Amino acid sequence: MRYVLLLVALLGVALGVAGIAHGEADDSPGLQFLGVLLVVGAVVFGVWEVRRGR
Repeated sequence: MRYVLLLVALLGVALGVAGIAHGEADDSPGLQFLGVLLVVGAVVFGVWEVRRGR
């Protein structure tokens, strides 16, 4: 189950990076901001999950 949650966090990072790239191409600061929030949230969740497992 832990690996599934880490996979979800990795998917969140990938979607956030895609949102940042798409927002940059479309010149949309709101989409870039949402992408950054998604990446930061996914990284925090991933780190929290790894630390919780120890």
